[in-house]
Amino acid sequence: MPTDISPGALPARTPLDVLGPGGPGTPVVDVVIPVFNEEKDLEPCVRRLHEHLTRTFPYPFRITIADNASTDRTPEVAAGLAAGVEGVRSVRLDQKGRGRALRTVWAASEAPVLAYMDVDLSTDLNALLPLVAPLISGHSDLAIGTRLSRSSRVVRGAKREFVSRAYNLLLRSSLAARFSDAQCGFKAIRRDVAERLLPLVEDTGWFFDTEMLVLAERAGLRIHEVPVDWVDDPDSTVHILGTAVEDLKGMWRVGRALAVGALPLDRLARPFGDDPRDRALTGVPRGLARQLLGFCAVGLLSTLCYLALYTLFRLGTGAQAANAAALLLSAIANTTANRRLTFGVRGRERVLRHQAQGLLVFGIGLTLTAGSLAALDAATAHPAHSTELAVLITANLAATVLRFLLFRGWVFPERPAPHAKDTTR
Repeated sequence: MPTDISPGALPARTPLDVLGPGGPGTPVVDVVIPVFNEEKDLEPCVRRLHEHLTRTFPYPFRITIADNASTDRTPEVAAGLAAGVEGVRSVRLDQKGRGRALRTVWAASEAPVLAYMDVDLSTDLNALLPLVAPLISGHSDLAIGTRLSRSSRVVRGAKREFVSRAYNLLLRSSLAARFSDAQCGFKAIRRDVAERLLPLVEDTGWFFDTEMLVLAERAGLRIHEVPVDWVDDPDSTVHILGTAVEDLKGMWRVGRALAVGALPLDRLARPFGDDPRDRALTGVPRGLARQLLGFCAVGLLSTLCYLALYTLFRLGTGAQAANAAALLLSAIANTTANRRLTFGVRGRERVLRHQAQGLLVFGIGLTLTAGSLAALDAATAHPAHSTELAVLITANLAATVLRFLLFRGWVFPERPAPHAKDTTR
């Protein structure tokens, strides 16, 4: 079985690799329009979108109307469009929720690229092809329209402008989001990405796509942004206050889950296509270089923390007690940081076992440092504080090397990947 995975041996990805096999009539892009009580605007919206795609779009497409339990004539209008316009279908849901509608339709779609836009068509339709092109080519995993780019041209009231910018600023400050516009109703995602990402998204309403973007970004997926021209719909039925409250609840829930490592985002990290970070390093065990860098960074901070604690405790107690207390506290923090940052272990599974094993490693470090202090006391009756620190630093360096080896081989051992069967003939 060939083992050469050098850059020259990796095949270039093409649009066909991303699109995958599709039968006759399979759309490349499925554009979903979620609606609730839109009997007036639905038909002109769909016909305008269909005419634009027929005239300008170079790939097979489908328009899917996702009715969120409308109580007016929207279901009848949608059914009429599906029956009378080629490439249009209608899906009826019994419960409200834009997120629920998108999840339901996207999960059932066979199209390799899944998109959605608001029924008011506030976004200039000429931005649709630039939105989905990076997904079709395989360059990006998700794509969003942004009204906050300098090159975007936006017409909307001061109230909605303030709310939008405040919301995105809050996302940046609370969840460290780097994408610019979470609320623009103009987004797309590759189907293979959606299959892994959407099961982790809990929201079924307006916060759905924000949560999807936050999780995607934290997992290292590529998000492409397209500046759009936007004309706000003055007759929009979105209730700003109620939506804002639900969004704040969603931010709190997602932020708390990220803080405690409750989301298995490691399953999303670079699972799609060729990424140079996934290539094997010749002569170096898989992940060793990255783990060494992470361990050294965590170790440096832990050592500084340990020395500060030792100096503080030394003011009120003896050297041995101060050393034990400082080492214990810094060891707990060190194990926690290495668990998450160096070895990529997330979630609460086995956390107590890891801390217990970390404390055993701490015991070895305590033996080394305590023995060094005892040797220093035997050599001189009243050693200077600077001499104590020098001895402790030397002992901690030796303990650090041993700690890394124990962490990597015992506390957080790397699970071997299953061997692929040789399929070459």
